[in-house]
Amino acid sequence: MAAESLSPPDTAEATAPTPPRMRRVMGSFASGVTVVTGLGRDGAPAGFACQSFASVSLEPALVLFCADHRGRAWPRIRETGRFTVNILAADQTDLCGRFGSGRGRKYEDLDWEPSPWGTPSLPDVLSRVHAEVYDVHGGGDHDVVVGRVLALETVSDRPPMLFFRGGFDVGGPADALAVPDVWGWGDHWG
Repeated sequence: MAAESLSPPDTAEATAPTPPRMRRVMGSFASGVTVVTGLGRDGAPAGFACQSFASVSLEPALVLFCADHRGRAWPRIRETGRFTVNILAADQTDLCGRFGSGRGRKYEDLDWEPSPWGTPSLPDVLSRVHAEVYDVHGGGDHDVVVGRVLALETVSDRPPMLFFRGGFDVGGPADALAVPDVWGWGDHWG
């Protein structure tokens, strides 16, 4: 590779990674939507909507998610070290709205059950990944959390919820993809 190919393009100012540009460009990568749940030391349930979730390794079975340092739920979940990743179905925007905002009502009037590890299992999701914190890496304003998988559950075979360009689904025009007001970009997931 020639050294000149490593220099920034003339349009570097137009493509600078500002927070709004990062949201816009990274929003073009469609992802599934999950709710990461756990308990604080006080035994009270905590949870947050999370689109940054992936499988890391099959042997050992590891997954990862990213959580905002400024969020309220992730620090509480980290205290106890166990969590459940609830993978949402396309028709669960109400559940996503509950956990996608600091203003959401989270567990109020929600019929959830404790997993065998005590972490909240949300109703009617597609799948659940039960895990314990294996490692945490700081990355800017987020933690990259690697979890060791304890158990897997398949609950439903409905279509998945997708997040794309600031909204749910990928099939309609951009203005039809609006995110409910309760689930704003200004909120800190995690």
